[in-house]
Amino acid sequence: MGKFDNRTDLYIDHAPVFAQPILNHLRMLVHEACPEITEKIKWGCPHFDYKGPVCHMAAFKNHCAFGFWKGALLPDLHHLVGEDKQHAMGHLGKLESVEDLPGDDVLITYIQNAVILNKEGIKLPKKAVAPKTELQIPDDFIERLVSVPDAGVNFEKFSYAKKKEYLEWFNEAKTDATRHKRMDSAIEWIVEGKSRNWKYE
Repeated sequence: MGKFDNRTDLYIDHAPVFAQPILNHLRMLVHEACPEITEKIKWGCPHFDYKGPVCHMAAFKNHCAFGFWKGALLPDLHHLVGEDKQHAMGHLGKLESVEDLPGDDVLITYIQNAVILNKEGIKLPKKAVAPKTELQIPDDFIERLVSVPDAGVNFEKFSYAKKKEYLEWFNEAKTDATRHKRMDSAIEWIVEGKSRNWKYE
């Protein structure tokens, strides 16, 4: 017997009326394809796991979505999961009725293949990290850092992202007066080791 989650029932019950038969049908197919699958709620939507994420479904105001976690690695005989088929959260396009779904046998095969990927421990390739561009620190800010040694030392220790947040904040200023005021505030915060958004952390 599959591991059902009452929160999935609640999700379906609160979905728009048109969506409920779609979600119930998808849920049934997932458990038919792999009785060992476990339901979870992640990011507010039903997910189906077996040794890792397999697939997920969601209801929106006018349509539903269904997607595979490792869609890019699935055999795609029916052209359901190619990059050109990726729509928002799902692979099957905007689902407005059960008739919009592929045939049950087709979908079950895709779900079973997704489960096999997890059984075999096959992982998605890591996305290439974009190279970091060298940060351009304005001369007038460098002068401030030099004149307040503690600020200079702390700023040097900051991560690339923390430094970038400050520099972008300066660049967004519409006037020189605002820019200089921001730099003065930044120096005070940096002396205390604070990030640009410390008030919200």
